[in-house]
Amino acid sequence: MSPASSQGHLRGPRSLIGLDIGGSKTHGIRIIDGRIVDDRTTGSANVQNVSTQTAAVNLANLLNALGANDTDHVYVGAGGVDTAEDMDELRRLIAPHAPKSTVTIVHDTRLILAAAGVRTGIAVIAGTGSAVWGVTADGAEERAGGWGYLLGDEGSGYWLGRVAVRQSLHRANLGLPADDLTTALLDACGLRYPEELIRLFHNGTDRTYWADKSRLVFECADRGHAASRDIIQQAGKSLAEQTLQVAKRLMIQGPVVLGGGLGRNQPALQEAFTTHLAGQGITDVRMLSAEPVYGVRYLAEGATVPAP
Repeated sequence: MSPASSQGHLRGPRSLIGLDIGGSKTHGIRIIDGRIVDDRTTGSANVQNVSTQTAAVNLANLLNALGANDTDHVYVGAGGVDTAEDMDELRRLIAPHAPKSTVTIVHDTRLILAAAGVRTGIAVIAGTGSAVWGVTADGAEERAGGWGYLLGDEGSGYWLGRVAVRQSLHRANLGLPADDLTTALLDACGLRYPEELIRLFHNGTDRTYWADKSRLVFECADRGHAASRDIIQQAGKSLAEQTLQVAKRLMIQGPVVLGGGLGRNQPALQEAFTTHLAGQGITDVRMLSAEPVYGVRYLAEGATVPAP
């Protein structure tokens, strides 16, 4: 039974709006008396990915559509929220559209475990960006990664897209012909030559654009392209190494829950990730099946989370 559909003893607000603000989209739900009565998505409101103006517009549209003006509580899981200042900035964007609400903001990794139906363990996000967060039964927490695309986000969609561009440019520098990945990348970008990728990368494209190109790496790997398979292996290894950092500091072995768009939908990345973890003795790895935002009701309302 998924967290979205199970019934628990709800002790929180009667009316609740939950938001999951990711790198590519913002997912919102409205809950009344413990039941989800509305479910909508809009563009990203993560200010690491979009301008503050765009984030404000996307949040306003979604909150107004969900009826936030008369809700009791808005509970938000958001990427790129690492300091009190980050939370205050996001809260200022939300507050005008939810004037009667208490607004709670946490890092989006916290939604992963709750949506998977567990209270302790390690959550891994592999989406447009990447991050790892863990919590023990006594409340100790640790994080790894989640630094944003300019500083890290290894194993994320953006990282995979950028590595594909670098690999294509490297081949061009060596005078090698375009391989399957380069050809797929040029076709998807509407370009003729690898060198044209440089200007496109630095002008007129954003993080989401290149994260979307990560799909080409998986498609080429499925066709047997060795370099694409190597890129996926490195992505899985990087995510596993960050997971191991958190596991070591917390002295736990899991469960590990893999979420995010890539983590949930790309079997090759799942296999690479689980294989690298298994090599280090961590075998309780689960793929998130529910949408992360469904974990909001448990974090906000204190419901009894069902056993997975």
